[in-house]
Formats: sequence, structure tokens, C-alpha cells
Amino acid sequence: MSGHSKWASIKHKKGALDAKRGKIFTKIIKEIAVAARLGGGDPEGNPRLRTAIAAAKAENMPKDNIERAIKKGTGELEGVNYEETIYEGYGPAGVAVILNVLTDNKNRTVAEIRSLFAKNGGNLGEAGCVSWMFQKKGQILVAANAVDEERLMTIALDAGAEDMKTGEGEFEIITTPENFEKVKKAIDENKIPAAFAEVTMVPQSYIKLTGQKVQQMLHLMEVLEDHDDVQKVYANFDIPDEEMAKTS
Repeated sequence: MSGHSKWASIKHKKGALDAKRGKIFTKIIKEIAVAARLGGGDPEGNPRLRTAIAAAKAENMPKDNIERAIKKGTGELEGVNYEETIYEGYGPAGVAVILNVLTDNKNRTVAEIRSLFAKNGGNLGEAGCVSWMFQKKGQILVAANAVDEERLMTIALDAGAEDMKTGEGEFEIITTPENFEKVKKAIDENKIPAAFAEVTMVPQSYIKLTGQKVQQMLHLMEVLEDHDDVQKVYANFDIPDEEMAKTS
């Protein structure tokens, strides 16, 4: 397992998501507001808003919070005007890192992000320095013991998936961003539990980490994702299972 899916799995095992639920709510509310501002408050005609609302519901966010965030985005309620930006940089061993950021003060945010990179074995790069290494794709992970491989492949491909790969104890389904919702819906309707599902930045190649670089990279991912303005962190690292076992 590599990159973003590896990181999602690590966080799940560490229980970090439950510990930072308040911070997760704040980030989802920002995303809902920006999605509503850019594409309107009706999720039926706004795929980005629809995805953000689905993420909110997955975290058991109260309906009132979701509705207030939409109204702040459309201007029906007063709210902060967040600016969307992408930062790119390098982690330990030259790992490529992309950050999706929503901020109300770009100068403050870029200074803080640059400092986090510098303190944790990396450096903030120029726009475009690593984005060419990634492709925007839908990614769905299903535990290998949850479903028959042939059945899952048939369901996913019939619904419009591009590919399905077998990994370490899991199946990885790749879709275009446009077909992600359709494929995810087909999997849900067949009552197949997904361990991870979102439109993400999938690396075209990976850097394998060992030894001290593993801890350095995981810590960098943690501090970047913990920043209030950072919505998503993507990276092209690969950590072999035997190396992960040493960090447990």
C-alpha cells in the first residue's frame, strides 16, 4: 500500500481521526462553504458540494452545521471568505508532497507551511514542482476479506471504474473523478464496505522509505495535516510492511 492510502490506513489504526474530530468538522465546514460559494447551494447540481456533504455525514456532522455552512457559502449568512490554493514541496528522501489549502490569510499560511516543511526534513517548493507526478483519480479501497475479487471487479467495472488492483490485504479501485460517485454508489448498493473512498491525487511513481526516513515522513504528514488551513495532504511515499511494523 502506498502514498495517500497508506496514510489513511495509518491514521485509522492510530485512532487519530476520533481524537481530532473537532478539527475535522472545521475543515469540512470550510470545504462545504467554498463548494457552495463556487457552485451554488444545491448539491444536486454541484458535485463538489455533494462530495463535501457526504464527507460531513460520514463524520456524523449535525444537519444544522451542514446547512449553516452552505448558507455561509452562498452569502445567506455572514461568513469568512476563504481562498483556495495548492502548495507543493518535498519531504524526506525527496518524497513529493501536495497540499490543498483553504485560507483567509495566504501570507500567514505560506509562512507557517514553509516552517513546518523546514522543521521536518523537507522544503516548500515552487508551484508545479511536483504536481506533474500525480493524477487526479477516484480511489476506493476494500478489504480483501470483505468480498470475492471477481464479484467486486464485475461491479466496479460495470459501474465505470478504470481499473482494479490487488494490494496487501485489499483491493484498490481506480476511477476517473467524474465516475467516482457512480462507482462508489454501486459498491454501497451491493453492501460492500469501503475502507477508504475519495477523489484524490494518485502518484504515478513512488519513493520507498526505510529506517529513520519512515518516522520523519509520517511526522511531516501529521503536522501538515494538523494545520488548520490544510484540507488534504498527498504524497508519493511507499513504506514496506516490515518497516511499518517497526513504528508500531
